[in-house]
Amino acid sequence: MKVSKAQAAENREGIVDAAARLYREKGLDGVGVAEITRDAGLTHGGLYRHFESKDALAREACLRAFEWTITPLDGLAPHAADAASSTRFHAMVHSYLSENHRDHPGEGCPAAALAADAARAGPEMSEVFAQGVERNIQRFMGVLQGDDAAKRTQTIVTLSSMVGALVLARATAAGNPALSEEILTTLRQQLAPSVPDQPA
Repeated sequence: MKVSKAQAAENREGIVDAAARLYREKGLDGVGVAEITRDAGLTHGGLYRHFESKDALAREACLRAFEWTITPLDGLAPHAADAASSTRFHAMVHSYLSENHRDHPGEGCPAAALAADAARAGPEMSEVFAQGVERNIQRFMGVLQGDDAAKRTQTIVTLSSMVGALVLARATAAGNPALSEEILTTLRQQLAPSVPDQPA
């Protein structure tokens, strides 16, 4: 049965979405084409009608994964965030370094989920991954005050610290839950300490 262009486009999007989630959950080598297409509700052979190779799918899925939302505040326009940039920054850090984000890698940051895989996957994947990391840098810079050079420096330090903390928290969660929680709590307090309410 012939599939309409609209249905074909919808099928392709479903494959990319499924791959973006499953790769973050299981790694680039931890999931096969059959599992991805099954998750998308399609047959195994359907994938190659949309992508020239599994590697091509992985690159597109990685880019899609970088569209994840850090917090509900992530979509605010820059002018709306200016008055409350410190609150927004605090919310982004605390959401990133949360138990929920730790426990649901398939819905979260691909930098923490796939960095080691991307480093081993060759220059084409590295280029895609670099685009995604730059996207994250730009998103965080948008909630900081100061000149661009200072904001970029602070963002790189913050994101690198958060990604490392999340990787360590995930790696230790099953074997030493208290240590995993301590890592998240310590980094939240160091990067975005809670500010006491000011008296009226």
